[in-house]
Amino acid sequence: MTLTPLAGGLTNLSYVADDGVEKFVVRCGGDIPVHHVFRDREWAASRAAFEGGLSSEVVHVEPGVTVLRFIAGRTFGEADLREQLARVVPLLKTCHNEVGRRLQGPANMFWVFHVIRDYVRAANADSGYLAIADALERRQVPLPVVFGHHDLLPGNFMDDGERLWLIDWEYGAFGTAMFDLANLSSNGEFDASQDEALLIAYFEGAVGAELHGAFAAMKAASALREALWAMVSDVHLRTPGVDYRAHATEYLRRFERLVA
Repeated sequence: MTLTPLAGGLTNLSYVADDGVEKFVVRCGGDIPVHHVFRDREWAASRAAFEGGLSSEVVHVEPGVTVLRFIAGRTFGEADLREQLARVVPLLKTCHNEVGRRLQGPANMFWVFHVIRDYVRAANADSGYLAIADALERRQVPLPVVFGHHDLLPGNFMDDGERLWLIDWEYGAFGTAMFDLANLSSNGEFDASQDEALLIAYFEGAVGAELHGAFAAMKAASALREALWAMVSDVHLRTPGVDYRAHATEYLRRFERLVA
């Protein structure tokens, strides 16, 4: 058995394990309460995502360790999120329509405005972000509750040459589709035309001004949440090779541009 470090994670240490017959991904990391990450909920979401045809199979779990079947493929970059909407949107729809139906056991709920408020306090960040979160929250509109991924960074999409996979379900929880859509857009730095294409593809037709406003507000909230996530991580986590301050700076830039 060989273990090879797997680069790219922002929170966990991961390795590729090769027993000479098959490869596996070994993710090492316990609960992270400050990020609302609990491994039993992640395992349940990962199993449901596998059953829904989105993610690799969980083959073993124990405290601090998750072992999944290895996917041979490449992870996305930001440009891929913008250029491959025709493949990404059906993946999101499958997530929202199928994963929650297969989930077993207790489940989390994800509401980004609660997360922002909690992060502001955990990182002792600028309290002005609380008022901004309130204003962005007021622009939201009622939508059906679905099971979302809530961490649509490019590195969580994998292309094996034939199909796409959606990996890493730490933040999998019930919420609304709006955050996943806005999160995808924020992480890919979509422009206005790409945002329009995303909304039309997901909702299968043109959307009105109210939904556009909710999406714009959620996109700003997504960028702010990512920046605050990095601020909290800089205080509470120590992952080798990850510059949380640079990550926070980049997403604060995106947030400030979106609320300008």
